[in-house]
Amino acid sequence: MLWDALPDALLLARIQFAFTVTFHFLFPAFTIGLASYLAVLEGLWLFTKRELYLDLFRYWLKVFAVNFAMGVVSGIVLSYQFGTNWSVFSDRTGPVLGPLLGYEVLTAFFLEAGFLGVMLFGLGRVGKGLHFAATCLVAVGTLISGFWILSANSWMHTPAGYSIGPDGRFLPEDWWAIVFNPSFPLRYLHTITGAYLTTAMIIGAVGAFHLLRDRGNQRARVMFSMAMWMAALVAPAQALFGDMQGLVTLQHQPQKIAAMEGHWETQRGAPLLLFGLPDMAAEETRMAIGIPRLGSLILTHGLDGEVRGLKDFPPDARPTNVPLVFWSFRMMIGMGVLMIALGATSLLLRWRGRLYDTPWFKRWAVAMGPSGLVAVTFGWITTEAGRQPFTVYGLMRTAESVSPIAAPAVAASLAAFVVVYFCVFGAGIWYLFRLFRHPPMPHEEGPRRDEPIRTAGITPAAAPGNRHVAPADAGRQQEPVA
Repeated sequence: MLWDALPDALLLARIQFAFTVTFHFLFPAFTIGLASYLAVLEGLWLFTKRELYLDLFRYWLKVFAVNFAMGVVSGIVLSYQFGTNWSVFSDRTGPVLGPLLGYEVLTAFFLEAGFLGVMLFGLGRVGKGLHFAATCLVAVGTLISGFWILSANSWMHTPAGYSIGPDGRFLPEDWWAIVFNPSFPLRYLHTITGAYLTTAMIIGAVGAFHLLRDRGNQRARVMFSMAMWMAALVAPAQALFGDMQGLVTLQHQPQKIAAMEGHWETQRGAPLLLFGLPDMAAEETRMAIGIPRLGSLILTHGLDGEVRGLKDFPPDARPTNVPLVFWSFRMMIGMGVLMIALGATSLLLRWRGRLYDTPWFKRWAVAMGPSGLVAVTFGWITTEAGRQPFTVYGLMRTAESVSPIAAPAVAASLAAFVVVYFCVFGAGIWYLFRLFRHPPMPHEEGPRRDEPIRTAGITPAAAPGNRHVAPADAGRQQEPVA
């Protein structure tokens, strides 16, 4: 039978969740940073009165609307999978994780939904102060959403504040310990700065693209400059938070660190492996190329510090795919190094007065556009693949978490997800690129306070006191803001 050739339901369920969550996280990683960027642009417009910032706000607001919609739609799918493919996990962890995800809806999602309409369509229809407040609240909502989601995810890595009932369910005992579990604070900082870097790389790439086509585009210059400032300042901070998070991981998940570093034997003065081919069958990393003692220096802050190897742990407690953890970690680090280099180079060129007049640097910035998305994707692969074979680290195995569902059913839904995602979200991403190709240009004047609002089926007439409509304005439609 054809069905007999399928992998088991557990592997298919893992592939399905990995596919959907990876696709989904691309959008929030951009949305979080872009919401804050929009708040900064509107704040600068209100403070300086320069229309240039308003033009940039309108330019990126359209991008935000499309990206936000795709993020919401792709995120809904994940919730259903907890009930369809991971019902045992949901049942046992529900008393702890259910409230955390509920708080995300009650605080963040409702905040975003409540003010998103004002942010997208209220410019010129509500007061400037109210509109700016709505933009700020949407930005704050994205940060709060990340807070609760990352708290729940971090608890799965470093569970705390719980007890286990007679039926095997995790019961909350200390909500402060649950929310602020050991890995959460630094994971939150590391992820949020990653989202800001992701946004900076995309904005910088779009700005550089338009500067290559038109050096005199003032709005593209400002866009590019702001993105390079963000890269120069945030990329080193991201590396610092990542190092600190690694030390927490070493304390609570040492076998994950061993897999990331490719070390099988416990050793002092461990090297930092730049290249290698981890062989799980032979329990060694072949063709290893490394820098002596640097691994111990980074992990223990001492040249002779002891770093535990994978052989120190039972085989059934090690990550199930060491090569994946090893190489995804190096992809993340590689992208981070390139972003730090880009930011540092921008500072040098800015100091020399050549930031906007160096074609090779602008081409580099364009090529780095997707680097933030690549980095956060491989960062999550490192984190989640390194947690295997557990869903709740050390307490609940992935094999114990899957629903009693047949492999053909999971395979059919996985195939449907792949087709629908590539069609629907492929079209959305194509539309985003169309928006990116449009250069940021000066708009005609925005909606005026003395002009009535166009609503469905109503032809706007002159406002009271405006009996005459100038010919230049007679055919002018209200400027879109979303």
